[in-house]
Amino acid sequence: MNNLFKAHRVIRRNLADVLQKTSHQDLMMIPDGFNNNIYWNIAHCVATQQLLIYYLSGNPFRIDKYWIETYKKGTLPNLDVSQEEIEDLNFLLSETSRIMANDYDENFFLDYTNYSTSLGMDLKNIEDAVLFNNIHEGQHLGYIMAQKRAIIGEMY
Repeated sequence: MNNLFKAHRVIRRNLADVLQKTSHQDLMMIPDGFNNNIYWNIAHCVATQQLLIYYLSGNPFRIDKYWIETYKKGTLPNLDVSQEEIEDLNFLLSETSRIMANDYDENFFLDYTNYSTSLGMDLKNIEDAVLFNNIHEGQHLGYIMAQKRAIIGEMY
């Protein structure tokens, strides 16, 4: 499991790097051909991690429900995001990764509700959930990279 948590931290560092180095305007822009923006993709990763790891294991969320309700699957991008919310998201990127690994080490995840993902992966335990969460966040990091390329092209 240590390698899964290590991989998660790497993905989250990449997401945080994008969040910190991308202008507010570019974070909020929805490029042609996309239905969301960079900011939504990053916040969606945090929200989905809570659902896959905590909700399906019958445990309370480690973040405010605002994040889950606003950025879960099926939501639309929030275009009115303050700098304070961006800073909060940056904090959550590292903190929720750290807390998840610590909770795992403390045997916090004793039960897990089976779940079949939209990609067709069956999650039967917390280890499956952490693995799939990494796949999911890596997929959204790829979307973000494509959005950044689209935005750069739109600027010129």
